[in-house]
Amino acid sequence: MSGDKEKIIAGLQAIVTGLSQQATGHAIQSRIFASQGFSKLAEKYAEHVEEEQKYVNLCIDRLLDLGADVKNEIKQETPVHKDVVEWIKYDLQVSKNGLAWLAEIIEAANNDLSTYDMLKDYYKDEEEDMYWAEQQLELIEKIGLQNWLTKQV
Repeated sequence: MSGDKEKIIAGLQAIVTGLSQQATGHAIQSRIFASQGFSKLAEKYAEHVEEEQKYVNLCIDRLLDLGADVKNEIKQETPVHKDVVEWIKYDLQVSKNGLAWLAEIIEAANNDLSTYDMLKDYYKDEEEDMYWAEQQLELIEKIGLQNWLTKQV
């Protein structure tokens, strides 16, 4: 197996593991925000769950296409936040770190167009999430936390 194919398979497996956990984390955060009365935030993160599961499924399918064994790996514990701002800051950093790593996997897949296109779409989706989080933090700074929270009800 070529080095690039090994890197692609390892990357796809890492996405399956990490993103399935991220989807669960977003489901938990959605429920926390709903319990706090922030229905718009709850809906936003519930939508994230669906998007992330879609990419998990695509990565699983691609692993199978490549003849790889798909693993249900152990996932590390990740933070859960009741404080909305702390959560957005944490989620923003996860996006930034993930995009930097994902760019490397996309580069490895530049000769595997099916994987490349799928990962490129996933990158765009994650980049959009990162920009949304940055925008929300800027809004909080400009209009104040209480005004921003009122818009999330």
